[in-house]
Amino acid sequence: MFSAPGRLCTDMDLLAFKQRILPVQNRLFRLATMFLRNREDAEDALQDVLMRLWTNRQQLETYQSVEALAVQMTKNLCLDRLKAHARQKAVDQVDMGNVVAEQLSPHRQTELADSVDLIRRLMNELPDAQKLVLHLRDVEEYSFEEIEQVTGLSINTIRVTLSRARQRLRDGYLKLNDYEAEY
Repeated sequence: MFSAPGRLCTDMDLLAFKQRILPVQNRLFRLATMFLRNREDAEDALQDVLMRLWTNRQQLETYQSVEALAVQMTKNLCLDRLKAHARQKAVDQVDMGNVVAEQLSPHRQTELADSVDLIRRLMNELPDAQKLVLHLRDVEEYSFEEIEQVTGLSINTIRVTLSRARQRLRDGYLKLNDYEAEY
């Protein structure tokens, strides 16, 4: 009827882990996907991060933000994997499920897919700091304070980095689409 003391502790650890870590795993997966650009690699990276967090669960209480730690671990692991494998795959992960295909002409669908592909390519050309800040702010919708915790950058530096990243994307998009002549 009663569980062993060690068993109760493990159950409590598991419950606390589930409450603190599992709610952020979708964000971690999207971040890993952004860096690795491959669903299977992102799943593997997420699994590694979750295992490392579980292994070090006793030390998680010492961190101010476990979510920031998890994001930082995911970023570092992904960058390590990219450097170790020295590979760049251009996998199209456009989720056209968000666009109702019946309401768009095939021409418009192609234009949208091309635009998304161009933005992804331009984002991949950004320096890592700009890519990370842009992703955290515009995709994950982190606040500047949350980005500060994750990156260790000051809020002013984050704002400048974000502005430069957006400007580079805009300039590259306009240049490659020959829209400059219209402005």
